[in-house]
Amino acid sequence: MAARFDHGEDRLAENHEINVTPFIDVMLVLLIVFMVAAPLATVDVPVDLPAANAMPQAHPDRPVFLTVRADLSLALDAAPVARNALAGALDAATGGDKDTRVFLRADRVVAYGDVMAVMNQLRAAGYRKMALVGLDGGGQR
Repeated sequence: MAARFDHGEDRLAENHEINVTPFIDVMLVLLIVFMVAAPLATVDVPVDLPAANAMPQAHPDRPVFLTVRADLSLALDAAPVARNALAGALDAATGGDKDTRVFLRADRVVAYGDVMAVMNQLRAAGYRKMALVGLDGGGQR
């Protein structure tokens, strides 16, 4: 004994609402992933860094480059110079202006102590403005 009750149409009405449940699930998973990954991406060394308020310096028209080669020989611009004649060569290159910034370049294999020794020689000669030169994004030195 089967009976059929006819209520009109057999189709369901269309639902025009957006189902946001899958979107919320995805967002919660992403939130958990970022909450776990964020502490791992930070550095664990606490440092109280000072603020830098130095204004950008204009580049000189003719910079003075002092190069420490791999064999620890020195070159002022492109000319080789002896270590004991460094002060005189710098005075000649800068016109005796001790406020001229000296750009110090060193080969990759030169030890840190050797670079510091050259910096001490510059300081003893009266040149206190030094800048260390490295490779920039274009590969120039």
